[in-house]
Amino acid sequence: MHEKIIILDFGSQTTQLIGRRIRELNTYCEIVPYNKFPCGANDIKGVILSGSPYSVYDDKAFRADLAAVRGAYPVLGICYGAQYMAYTSGGNVENANSREYGRTHLARIDMNDPLMKGVHTGSQVWMSHGDTITTLPAPFRVIASTGDVEAAAFHIEGEQTWGVQFHPEVFHTTDGRQILDNFLDICGCKKDWTPASFIELTVAGLKEQLRDDKVILALSGGVDSSVTAVLLNRAIGKNLTCIFVDHGLLRKNEFENVLKDYEHLGLNVIGINAKDKFYKALAGVTDPEQKRKIIGKGFIDVFDEEAHKLKDIKWLGQGTIYPDVIESLSITGTVIKSHHNVGGLPEKMHLKLVEPLRLLFKDEVRKVGMELGMMPHLIKRHPFPGPGLGIRIISDVTPEKVDILQNADDIYITLLREWGLYEDVWQAAAILLPIRSVGVMGDERTYENTVVLRAVTSTDAMTADWAQLPYDFLAKASNEIINKVKGVNRVVYDISSKPPSTIEWE
Repeated sequence: MHEKIIILDFGSQTTQLIGRRIRELNTYCEIVPYNKFPCGANDIKGVILSGSPYSVYDDKAFRADLAAVRGAYPVLGICYGAQYMAYTSGGNVENANSREYGRTHLARIDMNDPLMKGVHTGSQVWMSHGDTITTLPAPFRVIASTGDVEAAAFHIEGEQTWGVQFHPEVFHTTDGRQILDNFLDICGCKKDWTPASFIELTVAGLKEQLRDDKVILALSGGVDSSVTAVLLNRAIGKNLTCIFVDHGLLRKNEFENVLKDYEHLGLNVIGINAKDKFYKALAGVTDPEQKRKIIGKGFIDVFDEEAHKLKDIKWLGQGTIYPDVIESLSITGTVIKSHHNVGGLPEKMHLKLVEPLRLLFKDEVRKVGMELGMMPHLIKRHPFPGPGLGIRIISDVTPEKVDILQNADDIYITLLREWGLYEDVWQAAAILLPIRSVGVMGDERTYENTVVLRAVTSTDAMTADWAQLPYDFLAKASNEIINKVKGVNRVVYDISSKPPSTIEWE
């Protein structure tokens, strides 16, 4: 059991960023819905209340009974979290004359307050709210103000409870890390949560959870499933059987290359060619959500078939990570997109699910992989979606389209490596559009396909900026693809960031 901070999620877009910042301070944390506080847990050191898209006055506002939290643990309310505590304690929260959004500076600070230790007057903070606290109830006390906001931060005297109306988790709050670190000191956190400690705790937990049970694991070739495999292998050894399925939607030559990569890990891997099965199931399907579900079901069917060939399999291992969980179901219950490795496990398999990376962000998974001694090129690979090229072909999937996209993608990724750009990019992909355009090759008129090149920079996939690749590189990639990939006569570059766009097109 490891000490942790609980983050109660009231729906803010930056809730996950709070979690990342706490973990960067070597402290484990978990994000739970605002109304699901784990009462009775004895490893909780403190609680953070996130922001929210709602006003405390909105009919749809998320409301929680904080009786089990305030006074029992150190508490830090951020933005809505701070306003909610003030409002429910008898204070006044009113609509600001103008929305307080963007950079501002702390004009007055109580430097004797433990939350403000090391924070100096003039420090930049980031505001993002339409309401503001106009009157604090007793015994709330202001500990920081800006030129426009009197109660920029407060402390409830007699409690280890604080609130800030700005966002310490965002980059633009220059002393935000210091404030969060101060809160962890208030909580008495040891700050000893590291990749090494995660591995030790996880392997021990897996041994206790699985004992002598046998596990079947879906390998994809990506960092998530690979790290999952190594962790499980350390815990249960020969009781792990890995299945690597070629669904016909992998990158060019990936099936053969990945099987070779896994040799050094000492894993028991079975490779299955299931291309025809998936192509048949996807024939004529254009809806991206339906494609994801078909591919997810196809994986499960293959695993079910293989599991029945093996004896006494009781668990299905998966490389699910935190962004998968978060994106699959929002706090309001709205599905953003389905992930084939989150839920959806039919009862007919009679297998339980084991997901050792479920609460890690992608960069944390990479750090764990390096700590495990895995080959760097396996760890530094760009993320690749479970549905593979099936969601990068923006229309129905056919073997011919897969061949076009595999070749275009191979040229693009190879050039990124050759130009030393691959590791500067979080994720790069080629996308095949259902659009044909007129072109000229030689003396002949062509009417062929359009390929989109996508490259983004990110740290955790929750947000991403389009990568500003050099013009001469893009010119080279476009020229190579058009000249060498039959069926393509136009290449374009995607300059959208997340949000509002997603990294993948489907």
